[in-house]
Amino acid sequence: MEGDDHHHHDHSHHLSMCSCDIIRLLWSLLLPCIYLSLVLSLLMGLVVLGIRAWLQGRRGTRGGPDGKKPMVAFFHPYCNGGGGGERVLWCALRALQNRYPGVAFAVYTGDQGVTGEQILEGARQRFNIVLPRPITFVFLSHRAMVEAGSYPHFTLLGQSLGSVFLGWEALTSLVPDVYVDSMGYAFTMPLFRYLGGCMVASYVHYPTVSTDMLSVVRNRNPRFNNADYISANPVLSAVKVLYYCLFALLYGLAGGCSHLVMVNSTWTLGHILALWRAPDRTSVVYPPCDVRSFLELPLEEEEPEEEEEEGWEELGQETGRVVGSGGAGDKKCHSIVSVGQFRPEKDHQLQIRAFRKLLDRKEAEGPEGRESLKLVLIGGCRNEEDEDRVLMLRGLCMELGVADRVEFRLNVPYEELQKELVSATIGLHTMWNEHFGIGVVECMAAGTIILAHKSGGPMLDIVVPHHGAQTGFLADSDDSYAAAMETILALPAAERLEMRRNARLSVERFSDHEFESCFLSATEPLMAGVRP
Repeated sequence: MEGDDHHHHDHSHHLSMCSCDIIRLLWSLLLPCIYLSLVLSLLMGLVVLGIRAWLQGRRGTRGGPDGKKPMVAFFHPYCNGGGGGERVLWCALRALQNRYPGVAFAVYTGDQGVTGEQILEGARQRFNIVLPRPITFVFLSHRAMVEAGSYPHFTLLGQSLGSVFLGWEALTSLVPDVYVDSMGYAFTMPLFRYLGGCMVASYVHYPTVSTDMLSVVRNRNPRFNNADYISANPVLSAVKVLYYCLFALLYGLAGGCSHLVMVNSTWTLGHILALWRAPDRTSVVYPPCDVRSFLELPLEEEEPEEEEEEGWEELGQETGRVVGSGGAGDKKCHSIVSVGQFRPEKDHQLQIRAFRKLLDRKEAEGPEGRESLKLVLIGGCRNEEDEDRVLMLRGLCMELGVADRVEFRLNVPYEELQKELVSATIGLHTMWNEHFGIGVVECMAAGTIILAHKSGGPMLDIVVPHHGAQTGFLADSDDSYAAAMETILALPAAERLEMRRNARLSVERFSDHEFESCFLSATEPLMAGVRP
């Protein structure tokens, strides 16, 4: 027994000696690691200070007639495009130039093969926006680094790292006093703030990563940004959730560098506040929508006064909107118009399926009910992938037996778009969690009865009551879209006209003038520090 105790004591003593040796070894390794970390941190700090001093020197040697003026630069690698983001850019520049005549302005762009004059002429033709003075264009040569096609896997991370390199090219080409990211490249902002010594602002159209994206992956829902093979695999889904969470953390740290944050909608505001955590510096500035040309067109009565008491449904049994003996104001068909690029997130399939269900309901009234309706899909095709998607949608129409009642209008000129919207009965929108929804605003301004997705910007900001009066309808499934369309078609003409008027009045808050007023108010604290 004593032998066992002695053996146990020796064993414990041996373990204690081993533990002490391990602790001494770790301590002997820890001290050099601490010293090395301190030295590396000091060297890194000196490098950062050296780069910052070098860049400050470059700011002082800006050439040209605007060299001595304070400089405000916008980062917009696709400024020669024709989308809503570009409209924000040119309206913002016009407003700032008018307010601050003593400040110079620049745009960092990745467009190649065009001159600054051609870009400005494109803005004039597309948006009818003319800047009061010339601006400087800084042409960047590595825009491919921020394009999704360059990163077949880990696209978000690849584009974000690419934006850092593109931002470095921009910063070393021109060091501004105020830097504005107007395209959502948040990872460029630490560069300009900490290395360039700039005041930093951002206009966010949509968050690069959102809690909605996390929930899609976490719940293993197959959507356009979550491949089937990932949603079907719990391990891959867990890895993707971890990837998104880590990316969201980095995105939040980068976005938090901004001195001033503007977002385009209430939906975007909620996500940016959750990720960037800067409520005192964040405000909503709705984007400028080209509603003027639509609002100038008169709203016409759809049916003669004496017929108003009759419901749409009863009239539809005859010849759609045809009333009486075929007067000048008669229409034989109610068009349901969708406007949006043929991208997967626009969910044109939902529109076609819902339209099929509407036709099924109308066929109960007889063949005339079906013939009185048509679905018109208007949109742009950017590339071969979009064209293939249109072919797939045409195939779906054939499969569902609605090809004879669905029309595709690709890359139509603005005048044709305007004509289709003005003559339409219903404006259709089906994108889930659209960050804002300029197309929804245009439909309402044109005088259609809007039927939008019950999510995102359309639900929170656009299709909302105007002085307590309804401005449109919301839906979120095949059945609810079909039911809403049937309800709209059954409304008495007087109610439809009243709703169209209310919708038009409500969208005046999205005009260019309102945007410029809100944008200047938001940027006033930032610009106060750079006035000459």
